[in-house]
Amino acid sequence: MCTASRVLLQVFFLMVPEGVRPQPSISPSGAVPTPWDLGPGSQGGTLRSSSEGTETPWAVPGTPTVVPTVVTPSAPSNGTTDLFPVLPICVCDLTPGTCDINCCCDRDCYLLHPRTVFSFCLPGSVRSSSWVCVDNSLIFRSNSPFPSRVFVDLNGVRQFCVHVNNSKLNYFQELQKVNASNFQALATEFGGKSFTSTFQSQAPPPFYRAGDPIFTYFSKWSVISLLRQPAAVGAGGLCTESNPAGFLESKSTTCARFFKNLANSCTLDPALNAASYYNFTVLKVPRGMTDLQNMKFQVPVTLVSQAGSPLLAGNTCENVVSQVIYDIETNGTFGIQKVSVSFGQTSLTVEPDASLQQHFTIRFRASQSTAASLPGPRSGNPGYIVGKPLLALTGDVSHSMTLLQSKGDGTCSVRRHEVQFGVNAMSGCRLRLKKVDCSHLQQEMYQTLHGRPRPEHVAIFGNADPAQKGEWTRILSRNCSVSAMHCTSCCVIPVSLQIQVLWAYIGLQSNPQAHVSGARFLYQCQPIKDSQLTEMSLTTIVTFVDITQKPEPPWGQPRIDWKLPFDFFFPFKVAFSKGADSQKGSVSPILVLSLLLLGVLSLETK
Repeated sequence: MCTASRVLLQVFFLMVPEGVRPQPSISPSGAVPTPWDLGPGSQGGTLRSSSEGTETPWAVPGTPTVVPTVVTPSAPSNGTTDLFPVLPICVCDLTPGTCDINCCCDRDCYLLHPRTVFSFCLPGSVRSSSWVCVDNSLIFRSNSPFPSRVFVDLNGVRQFCVHVNNSKLNYFQELQKVNASNFQALATEFGGKSFTSTFQSQAPPPFYRAGDPIFTYFSKWSVISLLRQPAAVGAGGLCTESNPAGFLESKSTTCARFFKNLANSCTLDPALNAASYYNFTVLKVPRGMTDLQNMKFQVPVTLVSQAGSPLLAGNTCENVVSQVIYDIETNGTFGIQKVSVSFGQTSLTVEPDASLQQHFTIRFRASQSTAASLPGPRSGNPGYIVGKPLLALTGDVSHSMTLLQSKGDGTCSVRRHEVQFGVNAMSGCRLRLKKVDCSHLQQEMYQTLHGRPRPEHVAIFGNADPAQKGEWTRILSRNCSVSAMHCTSCCVIPVSLQIQVLWAYIGLQSNPQAHVSGARFLYQCQPIKDSQLTEMSLTTIVTFVDITQKPEPPWGQPRIDWKLPFDFFFPFKVAFSKGADSQKGSVSPILVLSLLLLGVLSLETK
């Protein structure tokens, strides 16, 4: 408005009738004197319209303002006419090569008079203008440097208007320059609340908890991910990669993969390449995400053995990963200390609809410093748990008691079954006899039956400590007796072992604890000649006997209203235990009973 004031000061007034004032400027949303021609106005000072104003302007629909018209309808003096308004950007031109409806600045429309075709002009399709108008009779000469026009409104009133604002840029602002020096200031001034993910807004926990996902870091791409353990999903057991491994959760999974074109998948599918299972580092603790450049929070994955990359050789895809085993060493709240991986690889024949079954195992164990005081897993704490191994002791070494195990052909295997607490079992196998003397043969048979080393003690509780001898009980044993066989030239060897374990519950009935009261080995023997047999069938039997002495169920406290119908003195007891009202009601029965008693006594005396 300061510019408008300067314009009015430079206009010479002929006369100012009383009550006449300059009219307010026409806003861009109202009537526009000329839609696109903004050439220079009359500079000679005479009252005339601009020679460049040739078109009749129009107003935006819905505005009550009066639309002035140009007085001089002549064409521009230079003889050229611009069919389209000169706008830096036509915001409504949305379809290239096609005329957009009501877009008055669209050059694809080729319209000299857009208002005659379009019902209205879309906002931004005509140049914005700002004019100041007064009655034409007030103006004698105009010395304004701005373009001026003389218009006649609908009522025939002539108005002299001055274009006071240079709308050449159509009010488009230049882009503000942003650099490192003013970025933070602008972000603080204009920034506001925004949506942020929970993962970014919350600080990572200081250490892993059981079941938490394990974070991995790919330094090549600077990406944080999770340690995955593919698992089977659906009826077909297809592998899904979205199954995260849980901290301290040792488990194994098996899933299947199917390939439509194994020739391409052989070298391109990362699931078949061993490198994709160790080309990252594992974060010791979650807070390592805040300082990814600090290598003390990262643990590399160590290869136990070298694994080759997949290779397509003729009709065979070689070095395909069939098994992945992670061994993770942890140290409490200090997190993961060591990660190692081993692979099993196989070869696949390239054929339609080829498939592969993969096995994934993750095992957690405590670090050596932490596990030094724990010789092995407990079978209960303190009492035994049914199904857990029965603990035995030989010297100062604790181990599990074992049973015979046979191979596929029925012969005795080096591997043995564990004796499970509370589970009766029987196993057998065939032992091939060697050409040795009797004493060596007997020793071999005994060792085959009870295993190596021979159990000497059995743990009373499932958490027995090998250093505490009082927590173990000696195993009673009865070997074969040569004199009982009455055979002087025979070799008496054991052919069967029966392990009897006596156990019982102790403690509270609400939380009973199982303990072993005693155990014994009973051998059944058989005499043989030195060269009589070449193999012998052996049998091992385990029997658990529950000797718990269950306490008598507690008796409740007697109630006052108990009735004793078989008590001879019941009426008297009731009479004297009740109040005065009861005694009054019980006088008659007592008298009758007394008379009957006297009558019986009198009959006996006669």
